[in-house]
Amino acid sequence: MGIKENVADIVKHVGGPENVSSASHCVTRLRLILIDESLVDKKALEENELVKGTFSANGQFQVIIGPGIVEKVYKEFVEQTGTGEVSKDDMKKMTAKKGNVIQKGVRILADIFIPILPAIVAAGLLLGLNNLLANPGIFYDDQSILDVHSGWTGFAEFINVIANTAFTFLPVLIAWSATRKFGGSQLLGIVMGLLLVHPSLMSAYDYAGNPGDVEYWNLFGWEIARIGYQGQVLPVVFAALILTWTEKYLKRFIHDNLQMIFVAPLALVFTGLLTFGFIGPITMTGSTWITDGILYLFEVSPALAGGVYGFISGPLVITGMHHIFLGVNLQMAGTLGYVTLWPIGETVTLAQGAAALTMFFIIKQNKKLKGVSLTATLSAWLGVTEPAIYGINLRFRYPFIAVMIGSAIGSAYLAAQGVKATSVGVGGVLSFLSVFPEYWGYYFTGMGITFVLTVGLTFLFFKSKLFKTTDEN
Repeated sequence: MGIKENVADIVKHVGGPENVSSASHCVTRLRLILIDESLVDKKALEENELVKGTFSANGQFQVIIGPGIVEKVYKEFVEQTGTGEVSKDDMKKMTAKKGNVIQKGVRILADIFIPILPAIVAAGLLLGLNNLLANPGIFYDDQSILDVHSGWTGFAEFINVIANTAFTFLPVLIAWSATRKFGGSQLLGIVMGLLLVHPSLMSAYDYAGNPGDVEYWNLFGWEIARIGYQGQVLPVVFAALILTWTEKYLKRFIHDNLQMIFVAPLALVFTGLLTFGFIGPITMTGSTWITDGILYLFEVSPALAGGVYGFISGPLVITGMHHIFLGVNLQMAGTLGYVTLWPIGETVTLAQGAAALTMFFIIKQNKKLKGVSLTATLSAWLGVTEPAIYGINLRFRYPFIAVMIGSAIGSAYLAAQGVKATSVGVGGVLSFLSVFPEYWGYYFTGMGITFVLTVGLTFLFFKSKLFKTTDEN
């Protein structure tokens, strides 16, 4: 069937056009708000050749289609159901009241960090490229490419400047995204982010090494430290929240004709005073404690800490709570110049693809599932794991358990070897580019361990018949 016929089949099995309240899409999935989810025929829906899997989360029924084609499916779906097009952000607002406090908090963090992720990933890849050029022993014995081909030096320096820009002005990116999420002026968010990294302030990096050298503003006897917030996450998020609240509050009392003159300066001054005087120092201390606590765990028992993190990474993706660690990684990249959690957790991306690939050989007669498993493998190894998770591994259960165990042991090895990356990078087969070259040997070994264990355990669980299913036939 063509797209039109397949979409008609999808509409039928989600309960018909009258059961669809709203529709949106992301990179891989149709996101639907249905009037009655009990009307969905999941089994029939997953037999559709375009559907890689389905699941329900946060008040949305999501149909996994895959990157690229999901946009065509969405366009046809909207046309056939007569549903108005809704942006992903608007749909999130519709379902924002659903879930507990933790789920709501995770959604807020995800909505702040995900929009800036492309810039961070791009910076990570460029830092990886700079590592290839500047580190000795990769292509030449005891020499780097720049040592042998000095004409590349200017290019490497140029690449390094571009790569470091995202981390130098990380508070600006976060402030923009946070004010956008909270419903404030994004332009004011950018100004607040720039204020927090203003060159006249003592850099947060310099303050960490020489706290006694800090200067102060004397505001009528109130001493405020002139410290920047380079590389910080929590202080910026709270500053954006205060700025948005102040802006909205002022607009309620200031006449429309005077808002352009008074709202912006009053909001910036009030937020700046609170941030530099109270919120910033408190949240920066909290951020430091979080980072130091994680580093301490990896110092006390790196294999155990890495193993636990690898074991829970798969389930965290399902719940969406992995976005919490994205903020921690950004904090590490901004303040330490490296990240530990991201490369250690990347084993789960490889494992999801490895389990789906194994199922391609296990599944015999079900051609639809064989096709899904193969495309899900390719998707996972390019960094998008949802088709593998929901289309194959969770459906059969035992591949997902194999993923958790394989990831745990691979991550334990990586943590024991102290593997570090320059930043959060692109997931999948190119993830090694963001890892410091001196750890490549350990990284490839850890990934190899993960792959072999995941494949072996998936076959073992299948042969043992611990998880009985007829879907392999």
